[in-house]
Amino acid sequence: MSALDRSRLTRLIERERSTYAENHPQSRAAFDAAQQHLFGGVPMTWMTKWSGGFPLYLDEANGNRISDIDGHTYVDFALGDTGAMAGHSPEATVAAINARIGDKGGFTTMLPSEDAAWVGAELTRRFGVPLWSFSLTATDANRWALRLARLATGKPKVLAFSYCYHGSVDETVVVIGPDGETLPRPGNVGPQVDPAETTRVAEFNDLASVERALAHGDVAVVITEPALTNIGIVLPAPGFLEGLRELCTQYGALLLIDETHTFSAGPGGMTQAEGLDPDIVVIGKSIAGGIPIGTYGISQRLADTINAHPEADLVDVGGVGGTLAGNALSMAAARATLGEVLTDEAFGEMIALATTFTDGVQAVLDAVDVPWSISQLGARAEYRFARPAPVNGTESNAAGDDDLDEYMHLYTLNRGILMTPFHNMALMCPSTTKADVDLHTEIFAQAINELYAT
Repeated sequence: MSALDRSRLTRLIERERSTYAENHPQSRAAFDAAQQHLFGGVPMTWMTKWSGGFPLYLDEANGNRISDIDGHTYVDFALGDTGAMAGHSPEATVAAINARIGDKGGFTTMLPSEDAAWVGAELTRRFGVPLWSFSLTATDANRWALRLARLATGKPKVLAFSYCYHGSVDETVVVIGPDGETLPRPGNVGPQVDPAETTRVAEFNDLASVERALAHGDVAVVITEPALTNIGIVLPAPGFLEGLRELCTQYGALLLIDETHTFSAGPGGMTQAEGLDPDIVVIGKSIAGGIPIGTYGISQRLADTINAHPEADLVDVGGVGGTLAGNALSMAAARATLGEVLTDEAFGEMIALATTFTDGVQAVLDAVDVPWSISQLGARAEYRFARPAPVNGTESNAAGDDDLDEYMHLYTLNRGILMTPFHNMALMCPSTTKADVDLHTEIFAQAINELYAT
């Protein structure tokens, strides 16, 4: 097994930082100028996460290509951390947006459009649950769905998995303590209450920890991605998701499957691919081709329970909705994206390319005997600095290495490849080609050979 020389890693990072700074003076100047009026110097503070000390500034983006204001163009495997899974500005989506803007007009009217019913029917075809409601983000969809779950069951608590990701939903930003207790995830900013008051926590792929949490009898809903994604891809062990469904039924808890990132598994996410049976499905980001959207779908049984509840004031003060949610522009974009871009056929090609990507990375790791792993989730793949691959969020968090992250991100970026800044995720879109994947394999091999040179 090849050993990592940390002093060499430090020298390589310094070299790549210097190259990055030399190649991007206009981005650096734009970032410096923005400090006067933007908190953190960026529109959203997480944009400072990009390696190199300052972010690239966008000039244009089309398909799976992004160009910055310094004139460099990149093969984009980040794709907006799945928000641009359809590719940047897909033709069909742009046409639908232009028609809504130009010919018909009306972005926000508080009126339904016929596109929304089409999108709901298509989501039902893909994910199985029959009734859908829309938001502007998956975070909102999750937050609203948790409220409905507490209403329907009469139970106060949520069960979430350690290091799960469901956006900025307060109840889910948790980790598991040494004795199984619920702890706030490090870095969580100003939670309204101690998450132990709202949440029970379990370890992914550990049904015993799930049952211990559910046995208290106060859990309204288990919220989970069917594979963890934002802490590195952690795939479910055989039988885990089926066992989770059985435990929810046994203890009277609803099961919420958040497919926002796991939509990469196929046209109906892992819900369709694995034959899952959730009470609630949440998805967002990608289904409108980059236009803000989120949605949750519920079973008929759950809908009947909610509708029969005497306190279910969902029209006025129920806290489930927003005036911009379900707007005509988002619905038009979603109809075009699902109907013409992220089709069943497109997913087949995207998944095949991700397999080629995974095989290429694995071949390099094997050739140099690097103790890393790579996991694939449909059209998405990610390498992690551990071998074997982590089996839960706690293990995957422990495998993090900020220096290795910076080295790999800067090395690939300086050679024309854009990876997701928060982790080493690569996503395929309908515009991705085998040549793009082969380029990554070549650059990845160069990075590994320099890092582990003998």
